Amino acid sequence: MNTMSDDSRKILVWDAPVRVFHWLLVLSFAGAYLTAESERWRLAHVSLGYTVGGLVAFRILWGLLGTRYARFGSFVRGPRVVARYARALLAGKPEHHIGHNPAGAVGIVLLLLLSLAAVASGWANYSELGGKLIEELHEVAGNLMLTVVIVHVAAALVMSWLHRENLVRSMVTGKKTGLTGQGIQKPWRPVALIIVVAVMGFWWLQWQGAPEPAGMVASAAISSLGKHANHRHDDEND
Repeated sequence: MNTMSDDSRKILVWDAPVRVFHWLLVLSFAGAYLTAESERWRLAHVSLGYTVGGLVAFRILWGLLGTRYARFGSFVRGPRVVARYARALLAGKPEHHIGHNPAGAVGIVLLLLLSLAAVASGWANYSELGGKLIEELHEVAGNLMLTVVIVHVAAALVMSWLHRENLVRSMVTGKKTGLTGQGIQKPWRPVALIIVVAVMGFWWLQWQGAPEPAGMVASAAISSLGKHANHRHDDEND
């Protein structure tokens, strides 16, 4: 728990890799969820699902090796701490945490675990392994992720109001209110850039390997047949 004093100021809390991970995960999950039922957008759904898997793998690694508030050790707590935080929240006196609060940490861990379950079951389903059970597991994991996301967004808005601090904006700027010595020293932008380049490169490769739409294939076939017929007609005239 951290308390605020008169000499509080804006400090850097979220490094660039954490912020890039956060927003790419939002984009990828939203895109994958919206394209889940469309056969036409199947490649987009699969590509975005694999992107979620890659992002989560990075976040687990960064949670072990990253900056102070990115590490799991700084925010993952036991049931007693979570219960104490919940009681303070219900009493209208929530504890102020520089990094993730204990309740938010529960949501983050759930999202990471559900993401892994969704990606693994999605891969198995795409590879035609496991049959109907895997397909249903994939749908359940996706819907549970959506539920956790909705609760997470609602909680962020509520906590922003209670603490008079825009938590959504802090995930853009990386800055929150705290004491000078509580901030991290480096934003680690090169790592964030590598993540963006890797994701964009993967999407480009997936796009390059995408099969041509059925309409374009049919059009090309008709054009080829037309050229062949004209060639035969010219031969007969000769």
